Amino acid sequence: MRRRREIAGLLAGAGLAAVPAAARADTKAEIDAGVMAALERLRRLPNAEPLLRVSVAQLVFPRILSGGFIVGGQYGEGALVRNGAIESYYQIRGLSVGLLAGAQTGGLAMMFMNENALATLRRNDGWQVGTGPSVVALDMGLQANASSTTLTEAVYAISFNQQGLMASLSLDGTRITAFTPNS
Repeated sequence: MRRRREIAGLLAGAGLAAVPAAARADTKAEIDAGVMAALERLRRLPNAEPLLRVSVAQLVFPRILSGGFIVGGQYGEGALVRNGAIESYYQIRGLSVGLLAGAQTGGLAMMFMNENALATLRRNDGWQVGTGPSVVALDMGLQANASSTTLTEAVYAISFNQQGLMASLSLDGTRITAFTPNS
């Protein structure tokens, strides 16, 4: 069942098939478990720990499916965590066009470093990444130099657990919207 939802999500994200949202949506319990497991993995990474420690909230997508051929897309479900508790749920969707082929799964954690950045996520009916607060995607080299004194941007993003044949998880053209998962 999960494999069928993943394939349907990839096809829908790539614009290749119309799939009802309920066919690919995880339950609240599945999202909660995935988010908390992802945060625990990130806490064990010395390069991510400073971000987690000083951020006011974390938006975690434990599994984002990306795929396509020339036209590609991505889809994932996650949650906003504040003070160790899940506060609300979000979907991430993206569309890209170009010389691309392949499929990949991976996770994404976005650390909100101040209340203004977090307010932008909450106040808009969907947050288009690239508008509002700047998002800095950290690769492993940059993460190694992160500390509370060097963290000056509003939002930091860390990708993790990439598997598949695509080179990276892009945030260009990505939209994040609130949603209510099934119980």
